[in-house]
Amino acid sequence: MLDKLFVNGNIYTMASEGDRLSALGVKDGIIAYAAETVPEKLPDAAELIDLKGQTMIPGMGDSHQHLYAYCQNLTFVDLSGVRSVDEMIGAMKARADKTPEGGWIKGVNFDQTKWKENRFPTLEEMDRISRTHPVVIKRTCLHCVVANSKGLETVGVGRGYKSDGGGLVELDENGYPNGILREQSTKVFDDVMPDPLKDPNVQKEIISRVFRDMSSRGITTIHTYAAKIWQYNESIDIYRDFERRGELPVRVTVCIDELFEPEKLTEEQRKDPYRKAQLGAYKIFSDGSLGSRSAALREPYADDPGNSGFVLCTQEELNEKVCTGYRKGLQPAIHAIGDRALDMTVSAIEYTLKKTAEEGMSREEQEKRLPFRIIHAQLADQEQIARMAKLPLIADMQPIFLQTDLHWMEERVGKERLSQNFPMKSMLDAGIIMTGGSDCPVETYDPIQGMATAVTRTDPNGYPQGGYIPQEKLSVYDALCLYTKNMPFATGQEEVLGTLEEGKFADLAVLDRNPFDTPEEHLREIRVMQTYIAGERVFDRVE
Repeated sequence: MLDKLFVNGNIYTMASEGDRLSALGVKDGIIAYAAETVPEKLPDAAELIDLKGQTMIPGMGDSHQHLYAYCQNLTFVDLSGVRSVDEMIGAMKARADKTPEGGWIKGVNFDQTKWKENRFPTLEEMDRISRTHPVVIKRTCLHCVVANSKGLETVGVGRGYKSDGGGLVELDENGYPNGILREQSTKVFDDVMPDPLKDPNVQKEIISRVFRDMSSRGITTIHTYAAKIWQYNESIDIYRDFERRGELPVRVTVCIDELFEPEKLTEEQRKDPYRKAQLGAYKIFSDGSLGSRSAALREPYADDPGNSGFVLCTQEELNEKVCTGYRKGLQPAIHAIGDRALDMTVSAIEYTLKKTAEEGMSREEQEKRLPFRIIHAQLADQEQIARMAKLPLIADMQPIFLQTDLHWMEERVGKERLSQNFPMKSMLDAGIIMTGGSDCPVETYDPIQGMATAVTRTDPNGYPQGGYIPQEKLSVYDALCLYTKNMPFATGQEEVLGTLEEGKFADLAVLDRNPFDTPEEHLREIRVMQTYIAGERVFDRVE
């Protein structure tokens, strides 16, 4: 007897476009029954669930986010809705007024491109928040911070300060810091600021709340990344504690930005639908972000002609990092946003495959390894796409970035490079497997919003009409694949996840309408009605 049987719905397997079932049954966390046509007699089930015409798809995922960082941010001042320097100062000052003198005041998620001034705040403006509290605000991309004088003094950043490699502290004409720090230089603050999640009760409450919200958005899988340079530490133990308590409603793959021992799983463990927490990729940074003008470009920024961004390591250093991780049995996942960083990353992968082959690794062994992952690949031309297509790699894309970046991308890179921005249709046509993520807390982890952005290539208000670089739009099916079918290819779990087929884990999302016949301008309005992981209902919308 089945545990659950779903009937009377539009059940899309996502195995191929338009592939549907008339009924789906679950037994012991696994899809045990999948009927393409209406059977003469339904199998017995302990629970018969009438979908009432609603649409079922595989549970959705997020292939790149920073969950621990997002949970930390929920304890700080959220500046995502701020639209001017004065508004930012007011929000931060309100927190300072409630904080004992000398206590840190931190703001997160600011985006100066959405401010009427369209610039970073000055040191004098930061000092208007407080002169007795150290204050720092972090840009939404995570790659840049702005501090006040007390904050700079507290961490010892003064006149003539020398930045370590991989970072930048901006100095004025007299050699004094102006409050703006980029990339790895920002860690001087992260190293000393208290972590609010060190309190186990606070940690459990906030992470539990975020998990509940993820379930309400149809998410059943996330890949969360550590970023040690900002003290965005991730620990598999956190999620295994949730798992042991039976309180983990999401499959969590934890990716670390330092070398670690890869997990060795038995076949039984791999096929266990109730195993939810696992280690994943080895994260490597190659450059910064376009929003903070630190992404490494081949040619200078159009709005900052003396700046081409900067790389966080040399080509030789990147080659060695990628190759060392690969030799150790890890899956290198390289952050590369600018086109120069992408050149270096592809070269490092090519070098690693060649080098390990010379050292005796057979082609068969290389083919059995998990694919390399390139995270972001935001600026890519046709030559780079062709190089990527020849390699065993996954492109972890963040289409949701477009709803913000499209407003200033031409200003940043100029018209000539504009067509290279998130060329997802070109990558798809080249045969590159792409997954969908958010880089949360940079953008929302809601996969419906990410899918809709990939299809429309507009912001939530429908701008620009017809879409931004419309030739790179994805179909609804291909966009949904980023968050469903393609997700497990990044972790080698495509045999048990990603589509609704017999033998695969019963991770399911029920939607209030059919995305395949919904006008693209209304895709963002789709709501998740129910979410299941291993056949267990973890969310049910009560109307």
